[in-house]
Amino acid sequence: MLCAVTFRRPPSPGRCLATSKMLRTPSAPASFTRRKLLHTALFFPGHGVQRVGMANTWMDHFPQKTTHALDEMDSILGFKLSRIILDGPNSKLNQTENAQPAIMAVSVLILRILEEEFGFDTKSRVDVMLGHSLGEFSALVAAGYLQFADALKLVRRRAEVMARCTRQKVEQSGESYGMVALICEPDRLEDLLKTVYDFLGLGTSRLDDTSHAMPPISNVMVANINSPNQIVLSGSIPRIKSLLVQLRQFGGHDPRAVRLNSDSPFHSPVMSPASDYMRNAIEDVDITFPGMIPCISNVSALPFQSKEDLTQLLSRQCTDTIRWWDSIRYLHQERGVRCWIGIGPGKVGRNLVGKEVGRVDTKGGGVWAICNPREIEEMMVALEETRKSVDAPVP
Repeated sequence: MLCAVTFRRPPSPGRCLATSKMLRTPSAPASFTRRKLLHTALFFPGHGVQRVGMANTWMDHFPQKTTHALDEMDSILGFKLSRIILDGPNSKLNQTENAQPAIMAVSVLILRILEEEFGFDTKSRVDVMLGHSLGEFSALVAAGYLQFADALKLVRRRAEVMARCTRQKVEQSGESYGMVALICEPDRLEDLLKTVYDFLGLGTSRLDDTSHAMPPISNVMVANINSPNQIVLSGSIPRIKSLLVQLRQFGGHDPRAVRLNSDSPFHSPVMSPASDYMRNAIEDVDITFPGMIPCISNVSALPFQSKEDLTQLLSRQCTDTIRWWDSIRYLHQERGVRCWIGIGPGKVGRNLVGKEVGRVDTKGGGVWAICNPREIEEMMVALEETRKSVDAPVP
């Protein structure tokens, strides 16, 4: 799900946010800044990219490895999720508790094939990893912090809790819940955020008297800031619609609104039970710290700094805003990343990292998406060309 915002903890009533601080590039821990400039980032998609048959092309080209990986997934989970991935129906695959482990498993499968069939040495070729929302678990597995089996079980159980949270909220309120992306002009993002927080009763600026007389809109959160022109709202769909009306009538904004492929309000207080589950469950999981490759947190937009930091931030990720655009800007502007490799089902390339990064003179422009086997060799050639030509720091 193309989704990222820029504060460390979701706001609560009475807590003011300075948008100028939210949109700044975060500062890295000293231990990370002492490293050389980075070159290549590997990233993974989150919820919303699932589709029936998303493993079929891999099964066609690499039947033995794909079958083994899907059997391993089924064995870990204790049921035939592979059957739903390969044959559907969509209604089953789109259920949160199925979609999330399925996306993670297929993402890890693609990386394994890249490594084992094409000789891609992840440890020596990749400098940093990150994943969008759910994709953070794929990144932590690929970077060596979590074992695949542990991560898959965490993702499945976490998704079950999330689905239950949504059902209970819908039953209590009688309202539908989900997520809506707002797309604006890049130079208007900061003002749009300020205005949204004002209408949610969480901002600091003064609106006109008409809008100020309205009560704050509840049960809506800014779930993500994904790019210079996209944020995602999460919560009650009727209340999100009310917010859009106020933005257009009284806030001076008319963003394009797109309902996302999710019936759950991820990254909002509705998911507090999932956060509690993660906080307890991860205590029983073996975490290797440091991993073999630095990994960026969705919540802090900086590398995980310790085992305790990782545990806390993975728990907060359920309810906190995903700071995806901060993460991309940090790696691009502060760390000099010029090669971006997206691994996973769906088109995870420019849609996730944006047009502002990459920009090298090779096919793909420095941002590649590996979604089917035909794209791998082309990416490997372009990556090698880029590695030879890009050694200078960010201008």
